[in-house]
Amino acid sequence: MEEMQEKIRKVFAERFGGEGTLYASAGRINLIGEHTDYNGGFVFPGAIDKVIMAEIRSNGMQKCRVFSIDINQYVEFGLREEDAPKEGWARYIFGVCREVIKRGGTVEGFDAVFAGNVPLGAGLSSSAALESCFAFALNDMFNGNSIDKFELAKIGQGTEHNYCGVNCGIMDQFASVFGKKGNLIRLDCRSLEHEYFPFDPDGYKLVLIDSVVKHELKDSPYNRRRESCERVAKALGVETLRDADMKMLDAVKSEITAEDYFRAKYVIEEKDRVLAVCDALLKGDYKTVGEKMYETHRGLSKDYEVSCEELDFLNDIARENGVTGSRIMGGGFGGCTINLVPDEIHDRFIADAKKRFAEKYGHEPKVYDVIISDGARRISE
Repeated sequence: MEEMQEKIRKVFAERFGGEGTLYASAGRINLIGEHTDYNGGFVFPGAIDKVIMAEIRSNGMQKCRVFSIDINQYVEFGLREEDAPKEGWARYIFGVCREVIKRGGTVEGFDAVFAGNVPLGAGLSSSAALESCFAFALNDMFNGNSIDKFELAKIGQGTEHNYCGVNCGIMDQFASVFGKKGNLIRLDCRSLEHEYFPFDPDGYKLVLIDSVVKHELKDSPYNRRRESCERVAKALGVETLRDADMKMLDAVKSEITAEDYFRAKYVIEEKDRVLAVCDALLKGDYKTVGEKMYETHRGLSKDYEVSCEELDFLNDIARENGVTGSRIMGGGFGGCTINLVPDEIHDRFIADAKKRFAEKYGHEPKVYDVIISDGARRISE
């Protein structure tokens, strides 16, 4: 972090002269609660110690001048709708400016230099970290922090919807804005109420193993699964599967397809697993947390069918090495497993996973140890 900070300070001084204010926001993990958001259920994310960091200063113009260290690219844009930049990464920042303005907030021209260490393509939401960093900064610099945190998360979500073509839920931006060191957040995707739960796994490390695989899919499996869930909810006479239980599902088993049954079974069981993990964390019972993670992986692989051979292989290696909990993280068909690993087997497990995966698939997976940390914040004047 200090090295990144020094680099940003140096580049800012070279490009714009003087100093600005440093801000940061975090990538996120989701411990459990996958494909539950669009079913009105719960998700359980936390911000991590991988960030997007920016130095920003008002420039007295109606123009924003932004340099990305990681891409080595400089962009200028105005603040009107027709000023949208063509560069993909700059559209995230422009979108945040526009979403603040649309809500009646103030945005003036600024100079900014940013960099990050959130791994790209690993499902850790680097885009949400970028949005949250700039939303927090614009609120602090030009609006006296009058925009509440939940609105900041919605500004990031609106940026994805309106400027980046991604119809995402609220979880990623919510975790980036509300993240709190040593705590996970249980977010109710129906009411949008949230609650913090302590996550201080003494004796364990939280490890992401990135398969570096993303399978090209011939249809839209996400939409098909969503439609399955909606059909079952309709058959049950409920708004979403949040209001269903296994007894209700079994009662209509003969009226729905086997595929729809198993999709709904996974969602209903996952809803209950999130609540069980919350109870376990309050007791410091990480063994139960781990068991529920393995159950989620099995459900995602067999019932929801969004895993893939590489992720199932990594999950098997985790189990064989005595890892407390492991599961696919994210939408599926590639990406990461998230693993709760006892300290004493950490190095052996990582070495075994790298070796066996490389032997089987021809490349090593990437490994990231992560710590649950704070979300969007000002670092310094």
